[in-house]
Amino acid sequence: MTLDTDASATTAIVDASRPLSARERFERIYRILRDRICLLDYPPGSRLSEEELAQEFEISRTPIRRVLARLESEGLVQSVHGVGTIVTDVDIEELQQVYHLRLELALLVGKLSPIPRTAADLDRIRALVARCDSDMLNPDQRAFLQLNMDFFSELTAMTGNQPLREISERLYFQVARVVLKMMPQLGLVEEFTAFRREMEEVLAAAQIGDWESIGHIRRAHISMSFRRMMRHGDHAKDTNSERLVRQEE
Repeated sequence: MTLDTDASATTAIVDASRPLSARERFERIYRILRDRICLLDYPPGSRLSEEELAQEFEISRTPIRRVLARLESEGLVQSVHGVGTIVTDVDIEELQQVYHLRLELALLVGKLSPIPRTAADLDRIRALVARCDSDMLNPDQRAFLQLNMDFFSELTAMTGNQPLREISERLYFQVARVVLKMMPQLGLVEEFTAFRREMEEVLAAAQIGDWESIGHIRRAHISMSFRRMMRHGDHAKDTNSERLVRQEE
């Protein structure tokens, strides 16, 4: 499943064939706002206005409050008395425990109710690989993260264990912004290359139904991504420290 993030999608809350239920509207608005936060359309410190969002989606403020409450429970926004709802910031060091949990959960994708992939499912992953090749011709940070999010949706669809899917999604979107924020230090071409390799490995395993291998592939790439971020994060801190020392001198 690919999430809509363009301007036309954000304002349309009625499907062409039928009206959306209240639950479907809630889920769609939640995903749109979550994606905007993760793609830094709403950067840390941004204030989200209930009134403006209600006008945009042409609904009352009550369902907007429910969406914001869910985003707050997931750590993406914070309600500040007298100020409103503010998009939170992220710190890679504070997310180490989240990454450690993601490493263990990755192995469960191939163990808990794996869902065999159809030809259409595999074709979608092939299309993501092709899109990656196209994006690498003119690398863009936002395009990388959107591609990563779309591939994550394909991965979560590989397990029929709903609690695992929900926990995995929550943890993934908690750390997604870190990747985008650190991209200048990580190196966009390097990240595209590593990500393409992961998609190809997952596709090869899915084609033969080796679900356990998919879990190990995912775990390995999460681990490598985290190590790259920690390495570059330490380098950035050292650079800042040296700069401060020079200023004091």
